[in-house]
Amino acid sequence: MHFGSLIAAVGSYLEARTRNGEWLVRIEDVDAPRCKPEYESAILRTLVCYGFRIDGEIMRQRDRTTAYQAALNRLHYDNHIFGCACTRKEIGDSALGSDGSPVYPGTCRNGLPAGKEARAWRLKVGRQRIAFADAVQGAIEQDLATEVGDFVLLRADGLFAYQLAVVLDDADQQITHVVRGADLLDSTPRQIWLQQCLGVATPEYAHLPVAVNAAGEKLSKQTLAEPLNDNDPTPALWRALSFLGQQPPIELCGSSVAELWQWALRNWSLARVPRQKTAFIPEETC
Repeated sequence: MHFGSLIAAVGSYLEARTRNGEWLVRIEDVDAPRCKPEYESAILRTLVCYGFRIDGEIMRQRDRTTAYQAALNRLHYDNHIFGCACTRKEIGDSALGSDGSPVYPGTCRNGLPAGKEARAWRLKVGRQRIAFADAVQGAIEQDLATEVGDFVLLRADGLFAYQLAVVLDDADQQITHVVRGADLLDSTPRQIWLQQCLGVATPEYAHLPVAVNAAGEKLSKQTLAEPLNDNDPTPALWRALSFLGQQPPIELCGSSVAELWQWALRNWSLARVPRQKTAFIPEETC
């Protein structure tokens, strides 16, 4: 975990706890080739060191492939999905959508071209606009047909796509509120549309600002974000609360993790979280 991961964890944890809710941990390892057991162990160890208390059993997407396949079969039976033979190169010159990815032009929607075989399976999008009220970002609206196009649920490499996995996981865990980073804001209308196709409930959403570096890049392994220090959690927790607009007293820098959480639970307010998609890490530190 890095500071960007911590922001989403802190915001979701406090929102759940102050609403007398449960805070669940899910290991999103559906992209199996990129995941290793030691990554999961490190994440769980950091959560414990930083004072998080996990409710219920941990869900792991690697154990959920049967459920994902059953949902895909159901969507196929209901004529919501179709096989697609297109490569990334073949749709690379399409118009770009709101997230910077090419909008699928519908090449295979009405049948595969002669001599082609399906490489992936896509969900047909409706022509209506998907709108929802985000608890942090406000009113969000997206035209899936013009801004996204039919999107992939089963990838060409045989792996289930994140969009399908997360929607099924949310439904099966009976998630009522999703609190996560704003980097996933553009994916939410897709997930809502898929929820409607599957006939499952749509949670309430709150998308927190994403921490970016001096170059404006999201903190991640790819941008060389430093891992959290498990031996000294208080400074990073204090900075996360400051990033989320909670204005923790500087005196808490010398407190224990338990004392910092006590203050955070007494003072948490989602209304104070900045209404923006990205933000720089606070300069003031413990």
